Amino acid sequence: MKPTTNEQHTRVLRAAYQAWMGAAGLRKARLRNKRFTYGDQWGDLVKDYQGRVMTEREHLVSQGCESITNNMIRQLVKTIVGRFRSQYIKHDNGPTATLARVNQENELDELDSRALEEFLISGCCIQRVELDNTPGESDHIRVDNVNINKMFMGTINDTRAWDCELIGQLHDLNIAQLLRRVAGGNQRKAAWVRRLYTDRAESRLADFTTRLGADTQLGTDFWHATDGKCRAIEVWTLESREVIVCHNRHEGTLTVEPANSAHRFKNRPEVSTRWDIATVWHCRWFSPMGDLLAEYDSPWPHGIHPFVIKLYPLTDGEVHAVVEDLIDSQKHVNRMISLLDQVMRSSAKGVLLFPETALPDGWTWEDARRCWSSANGLLPYNPQYGDAKPEQINASGNNSSAFQMIELQMKLFEEISGVSGALKGERPTVNSANAYQLQSENANIALSDVYDTFEAFRRQRDRKVATLLPSQC
Repeated sequence: MKPTTNEQHTRVLRAAYQAWMGAAGLRKARLRNKRFTYGDQWGDLVKDYQGRVMTEREHLVSQGCESITNNMIRQLVKTIVGRFRSQYIKHDNGPTATLARVNQENELDELDSRALEEFLISGCCIQRVELDNTPGESDHIRVDNVNINKMFMGTINDTRAWDCELIGQLHDLNIAQLLRRVAGGNQRKAAWVRRLYTDRAESRLADFTTRLGADTQLGTDFWHATDGKCRAIEVWTLESREVIVCHNRHEGTLTVEPANSAHRFKNRPEVSTRWDIATVWHCRWFSPMGDLLAEYDSPWPHGIHPFVIKLYPLTDGEVHAVVEDLIDSQKHVNRMISLLDQVMRSSAKGVLLFPETALPDGWTWEDARRCWSSANGLLPYNPQYGDAKPEQINASGNNSSAFQMIELQMKLFEEISGVSGALKGERPTVNSANAYQLQSENANIALSDVYDTFEAFRRQRDRKVATLLPSQC
């Protein structure tokens, strides 16, 4: 039996939810990478000797140590983004004046820099390219970065994402923005959508998620918006349809018509037809209660969804960010520095050993303490009980092997990341200009895969923008 329209819509929304849940591991890894990038580097969970689960920071404090962070990952990210701004951003902003205007209106230099930062942290960069739906801005091309936490997509194995068949975005909109998106200027439909979000919305959401078999504990962020806004779920699917390809020999045109329109050409000998299968990107907007708010085929000349995607490196469909490789080295450096700090704090500094028998007659310990701490102080002692005399103890707390370990880890950090001192513009360690230039070139080679992958993403974005530009440009 052919499924009903409502069953088809429910099936699409269920697939969208499953795709979003399937990316839970990616979102978790991104959150950890983000924590380490911005300085929260003691938040991983560990067990103490009693089996209690706590953060590494809490475990260190329980041992009487202080958690110290020397954030090298943040500096590395800033270096790579800074090098991108100085070398890869083209200030001519495109081959045409119209494309240059699009770049300037959307501040693409800034957007791309932030997208590269996200790319380093999560291994993903996603932008949305579409015509602005704001009244009076119908010819304005809008480009936005999309947070991976608001995205979902089906299984992708092609590094170009050409095998993507489902993709979508979660939107948190105020009611005016939502109505502008889905009502299509229809006042009655706008009133209907408004009622959907006000009449028994919570109970309807609970009923729908139960029928859908959704995990309401783990999947809360899929269904609920923040800050009192309205959650809308945009789903794009690649669908197949039966069509009739029509060739009008008199007019010299070739058109594609729905399969159910074949009867229109039976009595028109100048038109030859043939049956075929066509694929089309179809968009549906859902409320979290399962209501279909709007649907339409891709309205743009490129005929696909509005997203530009780049996932790195996508080996066997897996995403591994640049920051992910650096976390273990960063943690080891932090541990060694915290250990050295503990050793230095617990070492004796200026401790005076004063034998009780050597205290002069008539002196108190307070007198001895005051005299010892004063400049040019004279501290008498009584040697009548042997050779015992006051002695000051100074322990430097230096541990040369620990310093060597820190230096080794920081060198390994540079080797793993590919960001050497030459790339960061540090003072050269070699006297030869040719040798320093060679170091800089080698550093650029180490990061060329990251930069070239991101450049491929930008070219893909620019091609999508070009399809929306006026034909005269």
